[in-house]
Amino acid sequence: MRDHPLRTVLNDELHARPALSIAAPAGLTHQVFLAAEGEAEADRARLDAFARQFGQGGPSRFDRHLVVNLPGGSLLRWERHGEFQAITAVRPRAALPHEDFWSALTPEVMALLDTMPGERLVAVHLRIELGLAPPPPRNEFGAELVGAIFGASGARGFTDFRLHDDALSPGQKFGRWLLQVPEMDSGRLGRMAQRILEIETYRMAALLALPDARAAVSGLSAMEQRLAAIVEHTARSSEADTSLLEELTALAAEAEANAARTRFRLAATAAYGTLVERRLHDLAERPLEGFQPISTFLDRRFRPALDTCAAVARRQEALLRGLGNASALLRTRVDVRLEQQNASLLWAMSRRAAMQLRLSMAVEGFSTFAIAYYALSLLKIAVEGLPGIGITPPAWLGLVAVPVLAGAIWYSVRRLRRSLRASDSD
Repeated sequence: MRDHPLRTVLNDELHARPALSIAAPAGLTHQVFLAAEGEAEADRARLDAFARQFGQGGPSRFDRHLVVNLPGGSLLRWERHGEFQAITAVRPRAALPHEDFWSALTPEVMALLDTMPGERLVAVHLRIELGLAPPPPRNEFGAELVGAIFGASGARGFTDFRLHDDALSPGQKFGRWLLQVPEMDSGRLGRMAQRILEIETYRMAALLALPDARAAVSGLSAMEQRLAAIVEHTARSSEADTSLLEELTALAAEAEANAARTRFRLAATAAYGTLVERRLHDLAERPLEGFQPISTFLDRRFRPALDTCAAVARRQEALLRGLGNASALLRTRVDVRLEQQNASLLWAMSRRAAMQLRLSMAVEGFSTFAIAYYALSLLKIAVEGLPGIGITPPAWLGLVAVPVLAGAIWYSVRRLRRSLRASDSD
């Protein structure tokens, strides 16, 4: 039997990004870099060199995920997505410099991050504490701290969705999440941590389209007004205006170009927004007394941005449909006008053909007389020469020759005309 060449690749896709096994307490630092164009192989080579420092192999050509075990129980996880790559450092709390330290970066990981191409989109610390301690002190977060209980485990998550200065990396800002958990299986805790980090990743990726969407609103409004003016002019006037059609075609080209520039980004925003909602659903959030739920906060602050992008996408599609309808209407009117002109032209040509036919029929009689005249002239010359060879023509020959020749010529011309008509009809 012969396997499909993609069988292994497609089967392994289910295991492309497995969750980490994390034992509490621990610290995670998650950073996302926009993928540089054509840098996939260079990124894998960079990760391969990093892994070999610790006696481990790097990613293969088709790998999109790699875990490198570091000294002291720390590890590094690398993931490559279509638009970005993510690096997550995990470090046991015992290996952190002091209790309230947020960063899980080691010197080796920081050296690797310094070589990463592309712009950094996400940088967040996730601190996992064992035990359901009192809520975190406000000085570690902003004024608007949100929190919730996750699922039946009773784990509690807190964040403020703000950027904070980092003690280990002066001048750099990181988001902060605090996860307080009871005794929990390391695999289950790893999946919970991954969902939190994916919420951060996908919500930021979803918002990449927001500046473009806001910038497109004014241009969309102007094009909608131009389309409305063209449609109104079309409704008022019954004439087929080709200049109006040219203006509409130019507007359609401009609208399609603007939509093409933002179509991918807006579609990606919708997809990333759906992923954020799924991850929140997977966390099975329950209200925590005294704190605004995380999903409620995102619904009030994040959802309007998604709705803005979705509204711009709908307006672009509606504009393109309107342009298509208006263009079809104008083209139909122009086509009808052209058909009317063609019908008038054909009618005029038909009249001229009929007049030419009547004229040719009138000329036909004159042509018969003219040919008969020349034929009789030739016959007369021939008859006048007959006495020279001893033949005397009868006197009535000329009387008989005139109608016979005229009739024969008329019949020949008539027959020739009929044959020409038959060939034209074929």
